Amino acid sequence: MHWCRVASSPQGLMPVQRFDLLSSRVGRLTAFFLLYFTQGLPIGFCGGAVAVYLRRGALGVDEVGAFIAAVYAPWGVKWLAGPVLDLVGSRRLGHRRGWILLAQALMILGLLFAGTLDPVAELPHFTTAFVAVSGAAALQDVAIDALAVRTLPEQERGMGNGLMFAGAWIGQAVGGSGMLYVAAASGMGLTPAYGVLAVLVGMVWTTTLLGVREAHPPPAFQSITVVARVAGHYILDTIRAMLGTGRSWATLALAYLPPGAMALGLALSATLAVELGLTDEEVATLGLIGALGGATGSILGGWISDRLGHRRMLAVYVGLTLVPAIALAWSMSSAGWVMPQLDAPAPPHHLVTTFWLASGSYGFASGLAYGTRMALFMGACTPSVAATQFTAYMAMINLGTSTAAWWQGWAVERWGYPTTLGIDAAVGLLCLLTLPFVGAAAPTEAR
Repeated sequence: MHWCRVASSPQGLMPVQRFDLLSSRVGRLTAFFLLYFTQGLPIGFCGGAVAVYLRRGALGVDEVGAFIAAVYAPWGVKWLAGPVLDLVGSRRLGHRRGWILLAQALMILGLLFAGTLDPVAELPHFTTAFVAVSGAAALQDVAIDALAVRTLPEQERGMGNGLMFAGAWIGQAVGGSGMLYVAAASGMGLTPAYGVLAVLVGMVWTTTLLGVREAHPPPAFQSITVVARVAGHYILDTIRAMLGTGRSWATLALAYLPPGAMALGLALSATLAVELGLTDEEVATLGLIGALGGATGSILGGWISDRLGHRRMLAVYVGLTLVPAIALAWSMSSAGWVMPQLDAPAPPHHLVTTFWLASGSYGFASGLAYGTRMALFMGACTPSVAATQFTAYMAMINLGTSTAAWWQGWAVERWGYPTTLGIDAAVGLLCLLTLPFVGAAAPTEAR
């Protein structure tokens, strides 16, 4: 098992051993796992810990949903960074690696600034701060995905995507459940969490700086004429890759539509946990179970889909996400627990039990679907415009997630939880209509 290679050294000196995680299978999978881990931290923190504190601060479900939608918004427009990252980069730091280092530094600064604000009393400013943190994480994501497309061979993509999104799931668990544990243990609320998150991102920043060596340099431009010619070809290739075929349109639709039910993975779950009387420690444990289930599902789903087919298994996984959502909707309806209520009486024991089981099983089912769906998108990418194309798919995913977070908060306040969960399950089936038309880029598209 090789983790490092001998790097060149000045004449007359002994060769220096440097870690090069991208030079081996284990190293590549480890590197992308860690990078995706940092992306999960702010999303988990906002969707888990912050959402709980906002709801305890008497904010409505629709207000919490609007906050989560705002945090996801930069991920819906991150495709704007794709052309820049494909055409511009640092030769010293590496084409994609330099952007990753910059984005992680911005995340650290944003987290430390957000820590000076009160989430409830200063919600507009707090939201703005975390939109900035989320934007930096989205920029990092563009660079990571492009590096993965260039680096991961075909036979590693299923497992690679599974581990990447397992890293994101675990990052979300640490950012959400972990910070709730920190808040409970410290007795200082979320105040210590911002520093802890900044340190974790800083550790991965150091690993990226010292342990990632990128083989592909950025394009070299010799004149304005060359720049214009390359940009022109780039634009045409991107349009052809993204919009030139029915396959590409179907892939965009698959990205926007939810991969099954989604409500139990968004703000609805955190706000409902507060209403059902769960303590911060219990909410943290619940989130941890769901995140570990998601991480396990991402790895297992990628491994299975590599062998049995990505499209076939994605259809199965989408169906599995519906089961916990429908079960919880039925249980809530039977218990008469329909509308949001902060000062509610003690909920029936069977409803709380169902909520725990539904949340845990949903995490595993959604993890199965997530890594497999990413493998489909990666296979559809044209290498020459990888950053923009893959980023567009990811942006559509996050635009869909932002839309779901908004409409679910709005729907719960007007129609209640069971109806919202039922609509969520029905909408989650629409993605199956795109699967017959989704596939790898044709040779003519990849030129």
